[in-house]
Amino acid sequence: MTTPDEAALMATARIEDAWSLVERFSTMRRQDPEEAAAAGEEIVRRLRALGLPVTVHRPRLYLAVPKAAQVTLDGLRLPARPAQLAETAPEGLTAPLVFVENPVGPPPGWTPASAPLFGPGYDPAPGVPDLRGRLVVFRGMILAERILHFAALGAAGVIAVNPGPDRHWGSGSAIWGTPDLDDLPGRTPIPGCAVSGPDGEKLIAAAARGASATLTTVVEEGWFDQVLPEVRIPGTEPGFVLLHGHYDSWDVGVGDNATGDACLLEVARTLHAHRAKLRRGVRVCWWPGHSTGKFAGSTWYADQHALDLAQHCVAHMNCDSPGCRDATDYPTIPWMAENRAFVTAAVRDATGQVAGGKRPTQSSDFSFNNLGISGCFSASSRIPKAEVERRGWYFVMGNGGNTAWHTDRDQLEVADPGVLLTDIRLYALAVFRMATQAALPLDPGALLAELRTHLDRYAKAAGERFDFSDVAAAMAALAARLDAFEGAGPSPAVASATRLAVLRQLVPLDYTRGTRWRRDFGLPAPPLTHLAVAEALDRYPPQALGFATTQLRRGANHVLAALAAAAEAVPAP
Repeated sequence: MTTPDEAALMATARIEDAWSLVERFSTMRRQDPEEAAAAGEEIVRRLRALGLPVTVHRPRLYLAVPKAAQVTLDGLRLPARPAQLAETAPEGLTAPLVFVENPVGPPPGWTPASAPLFGPGYDPAPGVPDLRGRLVVFRGMILAERILHFAALGAAGVIAVNPGPDRHWGSGSAIWGTPDLDDLPGRTPIPGCAVSGPDGEKLIAAAARGASATLTTVVEEGWFDQVLPEVRIPGTEPGFVLLHGHYDSWDVGVGDNATGDACLLEVARTLHAHRAKLRRGVRVCWWPGHSTGKFAGSTWYADQHALDLAQHCVAHMNCDSPGCRDATDYPTIPWMAENRAFVTAAVRDATGQVAGGKRPTQSSDFSFNNLGISGCFSASSRIPKAEVERRGWYFVMGNGGNTAWHTDRDQLEVADPGVLLTDIRLYALAVFRMATQAALPLDPGALLAELRTHLDRYAKAAGERFDFSDVAAAMAALAARLDAFEGAGPSPAVASATRLAVLRQLVPLDYTRGTRWRRDFGLPAPPLTHLAVAEALDRYPPQALGFATTQLRRGANHVLAALAAAAEAVPAP
């Protein structure tokens, strides 16, 4: 149920200013850096016109802007979208085609350089044909992990066959944000592109007859000055909630993410009008470099404010693709276990809907996992599944499920002011609750329970090859300590501080492989990442199994240290 203050907050929300920004952005291409910077200045102008306190950061980001791509087959030029932040082939790369029907990547640790350690005759990708020196054709979206897997198996280039008549933009890079020196060796070493379904079927047929094709990709890379608007609304106590979304786009990107930018604008206005009620502060940020820099804007902010975020940010919420036409369901909201109950309650109270959720992926400017900050949202409303199926559409991540996502069809007709106003109220309520409740509405015990289910699965997969009993005992001890602490009825201040301290240790365990102050690569991160190789043990031959179990021992040490630090943060009852 909503409180009177929450009801008043949602009643204050209006659509006029937000929809005006959607309409303006529907006429502003925000793909090239200069176009994006102009859009950032437009957001700043509107914030100032509303009387909101805005700080304008001007980061210099490394971006890669797709310019052109095509695949030439038997003299026929098939238009394509280049995978940016990958190696390019501006002069054209000609090679035989090979179709991979069921892509399989090599196991963790396998590279051509490590192949001798696995022994002669070892097949790192069963069922995948010989890719050496070939242009790989596969069905799906262009993804960094696909390109890297194919590159490791010797491919010369990659062509993704999108599901329908559109060609969808996508990233070919695994590097998250502007790279540092340690990231540079992870640059994607081969070019890639996406073609439409009909054109892709021509390539698949050509591969079956042993034909060759020429892949051409042109991408402009370099350092660009960008604009990052930020609104800070103070609270009466330390700590703040970070609400954020990107404003650069592919083409004009109305559903991804002009509607999100408009949502942020109105939520900032609404929260500022009710700022006297805020216990914790609120920061609202609009990111550049999301599409062309693999989340470069949010990563820059995380780098520049790392210590402040680690000490004071209680949670972050991403806003991407709200307010799309016919999007009236909330079935797949990204949430972490500790904020699942919080999100479902907010959706129920703001929309009357029952929310479903999913584990956040390595996307959507979730650039704060390594800092241990609990995150939720990005996607909010979606078109009901039955309606998507009736239209014959396939799954896309954004635009509420509209297949105009990441295409130049993402125009004004994708958005709906009524749906957008509902999503504005949802985001406003969620941020307001996180900023006003006396005790933080986060449950580290729920996250710990989820980690235990992952551990049980890994232990079952490992069998006698690795002993996880020390990790299981540490998790059980921490769970008992948390239960005793919460059962003793701590004050809201102590409860909040303790929950936050525990989550700073547990969130990275579930979502990151690296250290606290460095972003992971933007590749899929399995749950309880340091121990996830346990599920791949069957893929290692006997002479390589020791490498995998050594990895597990070091991962278990990492997990044990984090669990011990979390336990130390929980006061004795």
